[in-house]
Amino acid sequence: MTHGLLFLCVANSARSQIAEGIARALAGDRLTVQSAGSAPSRVHPLAIEALAEIGIDISHQRSKAIAEIDEIDRATVDTVITLCSEEVCPVYLGTARRLHWPLPDPAGHAESEAASLERFRSVRDELARRIERFLRDEGVLDRAAGLAPAHQKGTTTT
Repeated sequence: MTHGLLFLCVANSARSQIAEGIARALAGDRLTVQSAGSAPSRVHPLAIEALAEIGIDISHQRSKAIAEIDEIDRATVDTVITLCSEEVCPVYLGTARRLHWPLPDPAGHAESEAASLERFRSVRDELARRIERFLRDEGVLDRAAGLAPAHQKGTTTT
């Protein structure tokens, strides 16, 4: 069973922040969950909004560099999941199992805010599916636990 999970991407603004929020919501205190990036920026407002739609508040999270994961935190990391797709993923030098879940970056597209929000929802939903499966396989979640689909939380996606 995994005890510490680290999600990595480049800016630590969208995918890895969404993943951290979902994993924390699902695992609670049964698992240490962190995220970081090789070129941290800020938590994207649409990442905050997409998770708020399903009842997860990440407004307190901040974008962090990999170097900010100190020795104490590194000691808890036994699984690293990189989320980069088109860009070069950051490297984690600690001794941990590595998984790669390539997902497109929902940020930075020249489109309407509504279209961008749909990209964030799509990444959110895919991450929720993968994280739930991973946590069940690792014995962190039982079969009944999980997130309700967005439409069951009073939110519609179009």
